[in-house]
Amino acid sequence: MRLAICPYMLKFRQPAGTSRGVMTEKPTYLLKLWDERNPEVYGLGEAAVFPGLSPEADHRYEYKLIELLANVAIGRPTDLSRHSSIQFGFEQALRDFASGGRRIYYPSEFTAGESEIIINGLIWMGNREEMQQRLEEKIKAGFKCIKIKVGAIDWNAELSLVKYIRELYSPEQLTIRVDANGGFSMENALPRMKQLADLGVHSIEQPIPSGNADLMRFLCQVSPLPIALDEGLIGVYGEENKKRLLDYIHPAYIILKPALCGGFSGAEEWIRLANERGIGWWITSALESNVGLNAIAQFTGSLHLSLPQGLGTGGLFTNNFSSPLRLNGESLTFNPHAIIDNTQFDSLDWKV
Repeated sequence: MRLAICPYMLKFRQPAGTSRGVMTEKPTYLLKLWDERNPEVYGLGEAAVFPGLSPEADHRYEYKLIELLANVAIGRPTDLSRHSSIQFGFEQALRDFASGGRRIYYPSEFTAGESEIIINGLIWMGNREEMQQRLEEKIKAGFKCIKIKVGAIDWNAELSLVKYIRELYSPEQLTIRVDANGGFSMENALPRMKQLADLGVHSIEQPIPSGNADLMRFLCQVSPLPIALDEGLIGVYGEENKKRLLDYIHPAYIILKPALCGGFSGAEEWIRLANERGIGWWITSALESNVGLNAIAQFTGSLHLSLPQGLGTGGLFTNNFSSPLRLNGESLTFNPHAIIDNTQFDSLDWKV
């Protein structure tokens, strides 16, 4: 077996605002796995590293990829337990190779075109006018669950947007999720969550920064608004540590980004532990290209879902790859008849 890697810089169509700043581009790495006896058939994956979030995103990251590349060539295993995004990409490449290089990672009714995934509409941060315009576009498109990112502009302006929504749509008509990305503080978290709860908001993701388990536990106990752990799951390795985190904090929900929580195998472990504890969950993408997004959608579509998921649609980037995924309103579907275009990958600068 052989493995090749290719660094790739994704370019945003518009600057993407988060509580950590504004992004105009995002690096990622593609992985290609093949048998030397038949190099035309290969498995494709994406090591979707996220600088600022992925703990492994430092100057040693490419060295780990090279280690994996060398170990595949000699048939030696590689410890990826602390390299979530590489685990994520390598699992994709292995699964795709096993399926004959057809980009089928998790065969199911979803990949057969017989089921759909309901997703939330994401409202990116911006000024009040920009966010309101994006909101109206999502509702017009048919979304019944929206997620608003907060923490970047004035809180009163963000709150007024939620109030504006509730004046038009009741909680029965429109579900509102809020994602603070750790943007609240110990002093303002509870008052702000009370304001959101009074407006019938469904839940809030990561109200305070990760790394403060005691405060998060307290907030989960007293908050009138259900809390979802997101960044708080990143960098938690091993089943026992995951159990301790969930048992101590016991959030209402956990948000699973496979590229950041141990790949698909890590996400499956989190789901099992959450189900055992009566904790809800949903899957979210993390600015992957259409390669990783396709795999996440297939993984999600193979699960028993009860809530709208947080998957992207691949439309954020100007230089994305073709995709079999289609969005119709709030429904994400898979086109099983989509033609696989390998030329877009064959022309890249692969490092062997």
